[in-house]
Amino acid sequence: MITASDQRQRGAAVAVVIAALVVAGSVAAGLVLRANDVRLYLGGPLLAGSWNPRLEPGIVAPLAVGGVLVIFAARVADGLPWRRLLPVAGVAAAAWAVALAVVDGASGLTRGLESTHDYLDDVARAGSVAQLLSDYVAKVPVDSAAAWSTHVGGHPPGTLMTFVILDSLGLGGSGWAAALCIAVGASAVPAVLVTARSVAGEDAARAAAPFLVLVPAAVWLATSADALFLGVSAWGVAALAVAVRADNQQLAVIGGLLLGLTLFFSYGLVLLGPLAVAVVVVRRRWRLLAVATGGVLVVVAAFALAGFWWLSGLLATMERVNSGVAAQSRPAAFFVISNLAAVAIAIGPAGVAGLGQVVTRAGRRTAVAVLPLAALAGILIADLSLLSKGEVERIYLPFFGWLLLATALLGRRQRTRWLIAQAGTAVAVQVLVRTSW
Repeated sequence: MITASDQRQRGAAVAVVIAALVVAGSVAAGLVLRANDVRLYLGGPLLAGSWNPRLEPGIVAPLAVGGVLVIFAARVADGLPWRRLLPVAGVAAAAWAVALAVVDGASGLTRGLESTHDYLDDVARAGSVAQLLSDYVAKVPVDSAAAWSTHVGGHPPGTLMTFVILDSLGLGGSGWAAALCIAVGASAVPAVLVTARSVAGEDAARAAAPFLVLVPAAVWLATSADALFLGVSAWGVAALAVAVRADNQQLAVIGGLLLGLTLFFSYGLVLLGPLAVAVVVVRRRWRLLAVATGGVLVVVAAFALAGFWWLSGLLATMERVNSGVAAQSRPAAFFVISNLAAVAIAIGPAGVAGLGQVVTRAGRRTAVAVLPLAALAGILIADLSLLSKGEVERIYLPFFGWLLLATALLGRRQRTRWLIAQAGTAVAVQVLVRTSW
């Protein structure tokens, strides 16, 4: 007789097998395209980075940290008092991300931020915050005088403005920037846990906690400014979720302000909207959604008064991206599928297995499924829009934590196996691919 547990395990296995086939097929297709002189502008056939197997002394760090997390993460998540679990989870996430990055030595933490295509390259010529905002849109077109670097021109001014402020405080350079990105990015883990507890209960949050920490996406958390987007957006959703649970207008305003600020880190994060709606739908407190929307509009208005109109920036960026050689030559059909393959790698086998549970009829009926389904909707919209062709293992980073909440539906008896699979995937990516970040 097949039990419900057996059915869940079978469904998880099927999801992982399908994801593995999509990944393998995408790699094969990418290799074929490259062999036929089709430029993917990735460095490799799927992920942004070159195939570069290496065994450096730094491999000891992720093996040691990953081993400790596999052994102790689940029991700590189950037994630690809630208020202590939150900071411990954040520190553990930072430790895991740093351990992966230092496989390539200390430079692994700052290499991406020091690129001439990244934000720090423009800090010296940004001027004051007021000048930065007023001149921002004019410098987005690639043929404009003193055009912004690739990443700056492809995003709103929030990230560059953050690094400019950091520099003005005497904390300039890639070291301080990396420290900020790691701290803010890792703080997303307790934010997601707080949200999960408000929406689906503490048991679900505790069950997902080890997977939020020990995730392959940590490869990009410690090395890219997208970790800033991840942290700020996660706390915005968390504040709104707690506001809905407690019927607290002040927290709803804070959530709206943070989500509004998120829009000025990345234009694509408007697709976190389904998450904001999801946390409200659970308790149907639509009034608080309206309050949070007011907070978002306050931030948009503040930036507009300072000289930057979000819509103008978006249109200028879309024109720059769409006129670029990479956007025109990257094959759309390939990236619609390969983007999802990159997501599968980033969330790992356990994340894929959890999503396999969520999309089944039984899984969709649970409160745990609300947030992963909302995040999945945002990713699918982004993917089908074709505005992101490749590099989504970094670009979609703010969505991954919400997808990983689906791991709460995995059987507890198999939790250690799934954690080993997560750690193994992360280490494999780190040592086989020299990522661009």
